[in-house]
Amino acid sequence: MAKSPAWSTQPPIQQLQTIADLLETPALARIYAYILREGPVTVSNIVADLDFPQGTAYDYVQKLEAAEFVEKTQTQRPYNYNADPVSLTLTTDGETQTITSALIAAVARRTENDDIDMYIDRHGVDGLAVALNYAQEYVDGTVNHRIAARELDLSPLEAEIILQALEPIAREYAIE
Repeated sequence: MAKSPAWSTQPPIQQLQTIADLLETPALARIYAYILREGPVTVSNIVADLDFPQGTAYDYVQKLEAAEFVEKTQTQRPYNYNADPVSLTLTTDGETQTITSALIAAVARRTENDDIDMYIDRHGVDGLAVALNYAQEYVDGTVNHRIAARELDLSPLEAEIILQALEPIAREYAIE
């Protein structure tokens, strides 16, 4: 079902709930993606670099820690946190979709990238996940925007816009 973090002892349903929260809450996704990319980091780093209120940053880090998506890397204050990549494969009605750290990072950029935000509004997170797969192939050079447009049932312009918006994420998470 899911690749839990290596240190995980949490029940899969609790982890699934946190993944759902990550996909529905761009601010929580931003913190997870930041810790994964920059870790180990302190909550002060999160507050300063992401411009979050301190209380919100602590609440979100505690939520991620409780679900074991982040862990403390030292036992004394200020605590440093690190994260492992996430990969959850869901199969419903014969269709399979994988939720990855790259998808969470794409959701995290929703508040700062109007193209991603509009795409999610029109096609949902499921549609974004599929577009992200094409963005990874686009980066690899195996797909162009016209092929993606045909496969995603988009206009070539909309396909080009979303592929360009997702390209930095696809490059950063190319090994997933």
